Amino acid sequence: MLLSLFEGKTIDFETRDKDGQPSIIQGKIIRSGYVPHSSAMETYGYEYQQQQMTMATEGQPIIEVDGKMRFSLPGQPLFPDLGDNTILKPTLNWLIQSEKSGNFDAEVSYITGGFTWKADYNLVSPEKGDNVDLVGWITVDNQSGKTFKDAKIKLMAGDVNKIQPAFRRFQAEGMMDFAGAAAPPPVTEKAFDEYNLYTLERPTTLRDRETKQIEFVHAEGIQSRTVYIYDGADLSQYQGWDNNTILRNPGYGTQSNKKIRVMREFVNSEANHLGMALPKGRLRFYRRDDDGQLEFIGEDEIDHTPKDETIRVTTGNAFDLVGERRQTNYHVDENNHQADESFEIKLRNHKKEPVTIRVEEHLYRWNNWEITSHSDDFNKTDSQTMEFNVPVAPDQEKTITYTVHYSW
Repeated sequence: MLLSLFEGKTIDFETRDKDGQPSIIQGKIIRSGYVPHSSAMETYGYEYQQQQMTMATEGQPIIEVDGKMRFSLPGQPLFPDLGDNTILKPTLNWLIQSEKSGNFDAEVSYITGGFTWKADYNLVSPEKGDNVDLVGWITVDNQSGKTFKDAKIKLMAGDVNKIQPAFRRFQAEGMMDFAGAAAPPPVTEKAFDEYNLYTLERPTTLRDRETKQIEFVHAEGIQSRTVYIYDGADLSQYQGWDNNTILRNPGYGTQSNKKIRVMREFVNSEANHLGMALPKGRLRFYRRDDDGQLEFIGEDEIDHTPKDETIRVTTGNAFDLVGERRQTNYHVDENNHQADESFEIKLRNHKKEPVTIRVEEHLYRWNNWEITSHSDDFNKTDSQTMEFNVPVAPDQEKTITYTVHYSW
């Protein structure tokens, strides 16, 4: 950092010969090799950040001695006087004007960068069954440039509106507030304004560039259930199609997705051994094998979730469940402004136990539709979606069919 203050300038370097006698040579500091703190990168923008990241990979000073460039220092640098205005560590200064002298207590509050926090959750399932144990951790990262000793930390969770520099490529998870020391227990939670406030009651020292984890929720015996969802229409390749094209093109929506999604859901309630507002974060799933070993089986993110709300997360796609969706008929009657379309959906269960698969179908051709025939009962979930709940026995293939009539 001292070298960086004299970049472009010539200073003295002290060297010693083989007999230990000192001598002075002069060198011009072309590049100091100093990489500013990450908060400086955030402050000065994306191009500066890229420049400093390049410097970080090189990490050596360049000194010009007698017209020649060299890596490393030619000797011990002897720096000139830095002056009274040079600040070598993060410092806040106030100039206070007062009509009289005296001692007083002051509370100083300010917004600073360099702090982030997030929540992480682990869900652990037994070898068999859907009851789970949940452990939640708060991860606090201090990149502010200053150490906070015995700090009382409060974490505010929610969608707090705060203007961010345009180059930032992440969204703040919350806000942090630091005050004086406090006492146990570990974490308390309460509603605050339109958000939720989590207080770490035990004093915590946060050193500069340090990351700490604190457990804030621990619950056992949470009742959950596994949901299998088959959404067979692969619509990813039809981006930008207008309604008329969708209506008159028989091939729209006929590409089949064979994957059956696995979701886990549970209620965040006191009756279910939870019942506290959970900040958004990553949730990882583990299940114990028959040898007692924990095995990772998937992860997802949850949003800020109040108590008594249901949490639904995706863990992956089922290996032993397969879906197949096929259009069996499509007819458009332009004169009478109507169309009919039929589908056949096959579900195959290669598991050793029966499952119920939720089949979601999207009525995407037009706003006005009516199901004129169907092999199984269905529920209309919104204006353009219906679902079948289909039980499938082990090693069984189950077929469902339906016909939809569109009018415009």
